[in-house]
Amino acid sequence: MIRLKTLANSPLQTLKDEGWKWMLGEDTLPYVTNDMVIVSEKTAEDYYNAGNELYEMFIKAAEHVIKNDLYEELGIPPHLVPLIKYSWENDKGWHLYGRFDLAGGIDGKPIKLIEYNADTATCIPETAIVQWASLKANGFDDSLQFNTLYESLVGAFESLREENPEFHPSLLISTMAGFPEDDTNMEILAEAAKEAGFEVAFENIEKVDFSPNEGIFKHSLTDGSFTKFDYWFKLIPWEFIAWDEPELCKIITDICMDEKAIVLNPAYTLLFQSKGILKILWDLFPNHPLLLETKSSPISGKNCIEKVMFGREGANVRIINGRNETVTFSSGEYAEQNKIYQEFIDFPMDDSGNYYQAGVFYVGESCGLGFRKGGKILDNTAQFCGHLIA
Repeated sequence: MIRLKTLANSPLQTLKDEGWKWMLGEDTLPYVTNDMVIVSEKTAEDYYNAGNELYEMFIKAAEHVIKNDLYEELGIPPHLVPLIKYSWENDKGWHLYGRFDLAGGIDGKPIKLIEYNADTATCIPETAIVQWASLKANGFDDSLQFNTLYESLVGAFESLREENPEFHPSLLISTMAGFPEDDTNMEILAEAAKEAGFEVAFENIEKVDFSPNEGIFKHSLTDGSFTKFDYWFKLIPWEFIAWDEPELCKIITDICMDEKAIVLNPAYTLLFQSKGILKILWDLFPNHPLLLETKSSPISGKNCIEKVMFGREGANVRIINGRNETVTFSSGEYAEQNKIYQEFIDFPMDDSGNYYQAGVFYVGESCGLGFRKGGKILDNTAQFCGHLIA
């Protein structure tokens, strides 16, 4: 059972005092609660260890996919494969961050991997800043949280500079227009990059200039000039680029392979992002205590979650019983994709019947814990809930 502590004071004043109030837009606050999930020190340590172990397992699973050309099994767009191979073979700290979604961990229940958001994970502001500010606003020491996400991002950008000295530390960050929540996530990433010595600018992907011979540029509408950036972080899923803009995908591949720019997160993170990797993990590590049985067809006699390869925000998820009958489902735009079937496990619940999924950020190592609160299927209406080590 999830135990909660309701905090009396809002984090707003602390955020204002610390200079972070700008990052709390109208799309962030409604999804943050004043409740903190109470976890033990051992539980926090277990989440930390789980993230570290899972990342090593994902590395081995990706190596297996690349060695055996299993891209089709993961639903990988064929014309993205060359860049996936290149980024895997030449990686120098290019994978900045990701977030493991986990069940269990509360009341001694075993931690189980749900999936890994390795390419375009969000919840950065809530995890890194808001839950920390909630602690400070209520007189708690920040040692009572498993949360070094922001500091870890700064360290990742510092390492990126050190490992890639031939590239100038200039970073262009792009989102798609009309998604303010994405912009807020990227503001935090930008602050971390600036602290690590990067020059940072923003531009929606629709306005970025890509040259296969020259690199990646931002066009100034005031004086008509073009500014080149050696690093480009895109909070746009790789599969969207590959499916919707195949010509752009080819240009980006040429830019990366000719070392005109580094694209973050790298293309190989799509291997981690695909739900198909969950089946690969089970094939390689059957009955591993952190994994749930996952197959390419319903598992006879077991309740399962049906997932599409690249569904997002809980779309196109179906819970089925052992007779392949639907218990509940969510609609979405990804129904035509191939599917996998993961053994069903209940999320921990509070005494009001709300379910909680743990999110553990990974930046070189596990570095931040937060919870999303909602129904059996967590979608984009789920709330964020911080934690308190007690």
